[in-house]
Amino acid sequence: MPLEMKPACQTCERALEPDGPAFICSFECTFCAPCTEDVHEFVCPNCGGELVARPKRIKSPG
Repeated sequence: MPLEMKPACQTCERALEPDGPAFICSFECTFCAPCTEDVHEFVCPNCGGELVARPKRIKSPG
């Protein structure tokens, strides 16, 4: 199952670019860098799991 690339931070609702910085937990809760670092301190407020950098999708050629 592919990773769901959510379009906005779940805390502040700031738009997130698909290839821009974002953080996720194992349940794919998604947050912007400022909320991850300053508000949640790298801990998901929903599940208590670690927030890590969301992988970037490689655009397919052609």
